[in-house]
Amino acid sequence: MSQSNSSDRAPLTYREAGVDIDAGNEVVERIKPLVKRSFRPEVMGGLGGFGALFDLSGKYREPVLVSGTDGVGTKLKLAQQLNRHDTIGIDLVGMCVNDVLVQGAEPLFFLDYFATGKLDVETTVAVVGGIAKGCELSGCALIGGETAEMPDMYPPGEYDLAGFCVAAVEKSKLLDGAKVREGDVLIGIASSGPHSNGYSLIRRIFDRAGRPADVDVGGVTLVDALMAPTALYVKPVLELLSKHDLHAMAHITGGGLTENIIRVIPEGLGLDIEASAIVLPPVFDWLQREGAVADDEMWRTFNCGIGFVLVAAPGDVGAITADLQRMGLSHRAIGRVVRASGERVRIG
Repeated sequence: MSQSNSSDRAPLTYREAGVDIDAGNEVVERIKPLVKRSFRPEVMGGLGGFGALFDLSGKYREPVLVSGTDGVGTKLKLAQQLNRHDTIGIDLVGMCVNDVLVQGAEPLFFLDYFATGKLDVETTVAVVGGIAKGCELSGCALIGGETAEMPDMYPPGEYDLAGFCVAAVEKSKLLDGAKVREGDVLIGIASSGPHSNGYSLIRRIFDRAGRPADVDVGGVTLVDALMAPTALYVKPVLELLSKHDLHAMAHITGGGLTENIIRVIPEGLGLDIEASAIVLPPVFDWLQREGAVADDEMWRTFNCGIGFVLVAAPGDVGAITADLQRMGLSHRAIGRVVRASGERVRIG
């Protein structure tokens, strides 16, 4: 490698250009024990390789791989504004694993992408620690990821976050909506809050209200309610799938109740959702009141307290809800599958 002998040029380093390799190495060393706790027996090797290895042999006869990728939207802006970075990683995992779960798939492994202008070790470890925790709670291995320090790409204190999940399901047990029938019941499982959707509107309402961080909403502060991490439905729903004949499932994300459940309902069928069955939790009540948000806008923007929906035959509802009760998951029947006539989703 040649080196310039020009005397009028000071030698430059990667650190002076804004990239601190030592800080990146420190992050890796600090997150290793956190990541290790998420590993499953199928994980081959550890962190640091060019590719992550996962042994799929022996577990499935006819495996179908289901993949998903997501971010956490502008909830990131709120996390950075409030300097609260420890649970946003759980949100990232939740957005991905809850999605692949809809098709009956078990999340196997997860990879994350963290990008920032200047690497802050404490912030990065807090964020990745949250990702590792979310994976551990979901039985999903955090098998790899990328931490990118890119000077001039992001303002000071800001970072971006994305995740990618791979899951698997036996081909014979894949849920694709084909079992759904007229008369099936919609069972809504409670969310932990807004999860990671609608935060552009949430931040606008929060700002317009004067950022009242400590106002009480149902026994917690507003900021605690807004930053509550996404509920992880993987373990309880996989248990339900092993015992009950669920016809379909839906993860309530962007598009809210209006647009998500219908995605798993076959053509020719629609949904009759009972508005009276959906009691807005205090944080959503505050958002609607402070933002003067119309009901229709609430339905199509937020989960409104329902984070995950099961679709089942009427005769199976009793046994399913008994198990949900045993698991400590708040739930309620929120509507039925009906024959489609005109608009496919009716909330009233």
